[in-house]
Amino acid sequence: MVSKKLLGAWVFFDIFLLAAGILSLVLSIVWRAPNLLLNLTFSSTDLNSGTLLGVLFLVTFMISIAAIVQRNHVTIGLVILNWVLLINGIAVLVIGTYIWTYTLHERNNYHTVFGRQSDAIKIEIQDTLKCCGYFSATDEVALGGTFCPTAAAAAAANSFCVTPITKFADMTLNNVFSTIYGFMAIVICLFLATMCVIKKRQEIERFKKIDAKRGGKGFV
Repeated sequence: MVSKKLLGAWVFFDIFLLAAGILSLVLSIVWRAPNLLLNLTFSSTDLNSGTLLGVLFLVTFMISIAAIVQRNHVTIGLVILNWVLLINGIAVLVIGTYIWTYTLHERNNYHTVFGRQSDAIKIEIQDTLKCCGYFSATDEVALGGTFCPTAAAAAAANSFCVTPITKFADMTLNNVFSTIYGFMAIVICLFLATMCVIKKRQEIERFKKIDAKRGGKGFV
């Protein structure tokens, strides 16, 4: 029988995988709600990636439960689990790296994002962040609202949206990709724990066969 400590470690990492799946899925759904800065920060691709990652983790968790409850001599489920965990690791690496590389050119990337917004959204952003335009008072500016009602007011404000937008986006995206990369530790630890369980089960079965050949008298 697999030791309680090893099984306990396996269960510990498996529960963390479940938690990671729930967290990814919930946040990717919650962040779709109307929120001025979050909606500006995350694209539909980002949120869909979070949903995909969450679903992948939850499916992997269900596979893990089906695999661990099998009898000792049946290890194919655990082998399949480890192959699925490899897919998990690749997904984590791809999604985390995609977000990280996006942060390397935030000022230019969010210039494009800001430019795609409607004038109504731009005005709301400008009023909220107390800024006019993106890189300058004439760059992608939307006149109206309370802070930038006219071109003269926008120029006089001398406050541009690039700094507050990228400050919020940088903090948010850094937290996101750091958390996603943190999921890799869970995947790796569960992979290694599963390898140990497979090895231990194979060892137990090998000794059972040896014991059977000896007439069930054991090794003493």
